[in-house]
Amino acid sequence: MEVLTPRRISFKTLFSAAVIVSALGYFVDIYDLVLFSIIRVPSLKSLGLSDAAVLDTGIYLLNVQMVGMLIGGIAWGILGDKKGRLSVLFGSIILYSLANFANGFVQSVEQYAVLRFIAGIGLAGELGAGITLVSELLSKEERGYGTAMITSVGVAGALLAWLIAQAFGWQTCFWIGSGLGIILLGLRIGVLESGMYKKIAMTTVRRGSFFSLFTNRMRLGKYLRCILIGLPTWYLVGILMTIAPELSKALGVTGAITGGEAIFWFYLGLTLGNLASGIVSQVLQSRKQVVLLFLLAASALVAAYFLQGSSTPEIFYAICTMLGFASGYWALFVTIAAEQFGTNIRATVATTVPNFVRGALVPIALLFQWLRLLLAKHNTPSDALIYSAALVGAATLVIAIAALSGLGETFGKNLDYIET
Repeated sequence: MEVLTPRRISFKTLFSAAVIVSALGYFVDIYDLVLFSIIRVPSLKSLGLSDAAVLDTGIYLLNVQMVGMLIGGIAWGILGDKKGRLSVLFGSIILYSLANFANGFVQSVEQYAVLRFIAGIGLAGELGAGITLVSELLSKEERGYGTAMITSVGVAGALLAWLIAQAFGWQTCFWIGSGLGIILLGLRIGVLESGMYKKIAMTTVRRGSFFSLFTNRMRLGKYLRCILIGLPTWYLVGILMTIAPELSKALGVTGAITGGEAIFWFYLGLTLGNLASGIVSQVLQSRKQVVLLFLLAASALVAAYFLQGSSTPEIFYAICTMLGFASGYWALFVTIAAEQFGTNIRATVATTVPNFVRGALVPIALLFQWLRLLLAKHNTPSDALIYSAALVGAATLVIAIAALSGLGETFGKNLDYIET
């Protein structure tokens, strides 16, 4: 690993149009991404679903959205390498803004599913394109701060989503998200394309080859490890936070817990955690050490979540906040993915990796559902719910730590190269 000599960080560069617009783009992206988890119960009940059907239907719709993100991640990533990083920043937000506007008019679960799928495709492009653009525009001494700013500002979109949901009906929440996206389009005019990308765009170098990730054993190993280290983050969001009402009741929490408020406190912690992880990694000049530290903290806090017993809502939400902070290695996780690969497939990797992690929520949720049904044969429904969620969480954390151990350090790495 190259040790960087300290140099003055340019605040003008860190607050450039590219960083600000990428951060705001991810802000709107996260607003729309977590909105369904926040308004899951009221929106589904308004469609006539019973209390018993809300959980299973909610997981189904979340899975549909994540499948859309999985497909969109591949499509936008390839487009980002073939046509440029800015093409993704424009195209993705147009798609999910239109889908979310239409989502406010749904009258059935089937319509809801179609629009969550389309929105998922659109939502898949923002983070990877923004991280790739900023990583290539900023110096190697500054890019850690830049990517931390993007993710810290971006995940705060979840806080706005919760606040909006407290003041408006679920249909209006979707329409507001759509409006924010359209406003953001105007801000993107004038943002410059990456110089590294423009340089290879004038050559005959093959760009955006998704399948090239699978033709080289070492490259494939790096790619899979980048994906696996992110699994715990979406386990926490998709399982522990989204179905917090059901889990808190099973755990014996003495008070009503809502999924929306659990997500609010989780993302408040995540906002602070992303900022902290980025700064600490710059100080320690290491991505891997900080990610490991955060994964170990997440492991301890997941145990605390399930061992809290008959706690109060205040304690429950405090644990949610700390879990969010421990998930703050998300900023480093995406940065590591971008730094592992050359310019000709960097957008493909940086866009597909976080979306494969989000898409991994589908098998995670299916495993959770299968274990819940299996364990329910010999346990009470409440115990089956708790045990299945805990087992799935333990598996994701062990896998992530093992995957991290096999990745090389990327702090200070020169990114101006191509994959051959």
